[in-house]
Amino acid sequence: MKHYSKLKETKISSQTLYKGVLDVKLDEVSLPNGRTGVRIYLKHRGASGILPIENGFVYLVEQFRYPIGAATLEIPAGKREPGQTFLACARAELKQETGLTARSLKEILVFHPCNAFSDEVQHLYVATGLSRGTTDLDEDEFINVKKIPLKKAYAMIKNGQITDAKTILSLQWYKMNCKA
Repeated sequence: MKHYSKLKETKISSQTLYKGVLDVKLDEVSLPNGRTGVRIYLKHRGASGILPIENGFVYLVEQFRYPIGAATLEIPAGKREPGQTFLACARAELKQETGLTARSLKEILVFHPCNAFSDEVQHLYVATGLSRGTTDLDEDEFINVKKIPLKKAYAMIKNGQITDAKTILSLQWYKMNCKA
């Protein structure tokens, strides 16, 4: 089996195929074997996801996800605004999507959800000390907030009712590290 001492690709040229909320990039790269290749990927400004926990319950948002043609249950999450910290994004998204504010937000994980075709990084937080308020959804957001017992949420992962990666990661991290 071949072993590469340097697993690195170096950009030769880059062009933007589409510019918007996500940019679509096409880069020519130099490969570890000296040849060239093409990489098409999404340029993303990053996102934060929040696991709001209260007395053995988790708050999840239900929303329709057009690319998969189905409504999903997910932790509240969203893209960072330009110049916004991941923590500030987490606070804003929690309030916007659920109406909740948290006395404590603890970062638990940083991960790349789709590193084969996107540079997106997500920071995940656990929110505790929750207070209720009103949501402030974007005009194109339609969300139902669901308060679900943690044990039921774990079962929903196991039986395939929760399939969203950031939600599964957050809940599994919480189960492993917080004895819930």
